[in-house]
Amino acid sequence: MNGRRFIPFGYSAGLNTHDRRGHRMIARHLQNLGRSNIVHLSAQWSHHIPNFYPHWMFNCSPWIINPYGFGSSRPFHWTPSFNWNPSFHQRPPLSFYGDSWTRGGYAPQTSNSYTSRSSGCSMEANIDAPQCKRRKCDPANKEELSESNETNHAAQDKTYSVAPHDMELETFCCSNIAESQETGAIKVGAVHRSWDDVTSLYKSSHGTSESNETSDGKQREAFDFSVLSYNILAQDLLENNSYLYRHCSQPLLQWGFRFPNILKELRQLDADIMCLQEVQDNHYGMQLKPVLESLGYHCEYKMRTGNKRDGCAICFKRSKFSLVSASPVEFYRPMIQLLDRDNIGLVVLLQPTLSQSAARVCVANTHLLYNPRRGDIKLTQLAILLAEINKLASDGKDGHCPIILCGDFNSVPDSPLYNFIRNGKLIYAGLQIGKVSGQETGHRGQRALTNPLWPPSLGISSECQYETMKDAEGPVDGLDNSEKLMADIKNYPMDQQTASAICHKFKLLSVYSHYLPGSNKTEVTTCHSKSAVTVDYIFYSAAKHNGAALSGEDGHLQLLGKLALLTEQDLWTVNRLPNENNSSDHLPLLAKFRHKL
Repeated sequence: MNGRRFIPFGYSAGLNTHDRRGHRMIARHLQNLGRSNIVHLSAQWSHHIPNFYPHWMFNCSPWIINPYGFGSSRPFHWTPSFNWNPSFHQRPPLSFYGDSWTRGGYAPQTSNSYTSRSSGCSMEANIDAPQCKRRKCDPANKEELSESNETNHAAQDKTYSVAPHDMELETFCCSNIAESQETGAIKVGAVHRSWDDVTSLYKSSHGTSESNETSDGKQREAFDFSVLSYNILAQDLLENNSYLYRHCSQPLLQWGFRFPNILKELRQLDADIMCLQEVQDNHYGMQLKPVLESLGYHCEYKMRTGNKRDGCAICFKRSKFSLVSASPVEFYRPMIQLLDRDNIGLVVLLQPTLSQSAARVCVANTHLLYNPRRGDIKLTQLAILLAEINKLASDGKDGHCPIILCGDFNSVPDSPLYNFIRNGKLIYAGLQIGKVSGQETGHRGQRALTNPLWPPSLGISSECQYETMKDAEGPVDGLDNSEKLMADIKNYPMDQQTASAICHKFKLLSVYSHYLPGSNKTEVTTCHSKSAVTVDYIFYSAAKHNGAALSGEDGHLQLLGKLALLTEQDLWTVNRLPNENNSSDHLPLLAKFRHKL
């Protein structure tokens, strides 16, 4: 780093020889530190420069220098200023250290405070790197990097821990979602998001309000619950892909700053079911799980396979649901070349506590492969997850209980993969492998999908069901299993009988329409330094009639409301994601459903 960037224009000329030497010493010290480690500056240099503090408001560099943590008596503050402005008044971020909240820079280091760690990656922009959270390392350095990361992870686990009873968060701008529904707006971090009540759509489509009575005249109970889907951005992935977050100053990217913000969002949104992605294992075990359990949640977690340290979690309120079964899903199959990636899924079957005779609810959470040019892998991973959902959600009568499918699907709206989830079928003959997710806008990934899409050894049919389950059903009406399979295929439309087609039997709708009401502006769920797009979804099972979802039917859910998304322009006004108040590069998705018992 060139230390001269830290001297305001015209300022160095007014320094005496002693002061100039101090600046040169600082420059050499910064070069030794490197950009990824510039968080503190020893107070031993501050006496070389008179009136040191005021001139840092002229700092032209986005990298932060703050000697406050080394015992300096001067009240240095966090000042991420790119250009000097006479009217500049930056409110320092709220940070949680040890037992207290502090403003105006880093608190003095103690044994319980978080210490910045370097994973060997620079905060410099990596222009040539792909837009993904997958680090490309020199094979010669893998052993060294792995050894360094293990040491750093151990140090992080030891130096920072937050107990549930020590977490004193700021007063929420909205105490709960119920109050927010009355006002029609929710402030999540720095952004205002409206609450969209969609119950009026059902009434207008039916002509009258829905009936709460059964066919025999008895009153039906309604069970309302909310579901959250949120990619919270694993710290390891953030540090290994720092070029995605060039817009954000480094102190805001530290886990010690990010975790309180994320926890505040989770408590503010107060969902009955939370589906979280990119949950780092050490943060889950030491921090997130203890805090959520103290708030009345039961937590299930599945870490990615291989050497990946993040995974998916499903957490639900014990006062609303009880766990019937949980099924972690690994997409990696060592004997199948197509499935050589470490992505995973998690499926749980929940019983509403209000009535033990009520239909159960199946909730699935996943984070599919990012690579835009490997649509074949994404579709196969999705098929495995749908097969597991079919197994858990089956009611034994060729039907299924209500289904909620959440996650980061790394696919954009109206892409072939998205339409497969929505429409229940996909004819992939001639479909280019790079067009499956809709992320690839270049000319890469031109190879057509193979037929069949996945090998028979996977044990999953083109209907996204386990083949062994078909075998277990046994003969029906005197037909053997092969004849029964052919009879089932004949019941599908002609285009689904083709060899190059896959299908599923779930009737799934997206909570979000992906466009702002009354405009052609697209919603986004993630916005960082490289792109802004929708990749996160909440799908739910609903009966369809003329393209609309019917409410209150047996085995299906009625959507009551949703937390509105934002446009890319909206997020640019708060410096994209993450920022001072929103500590993930994704927005949380929230929806409220009604389940007729």
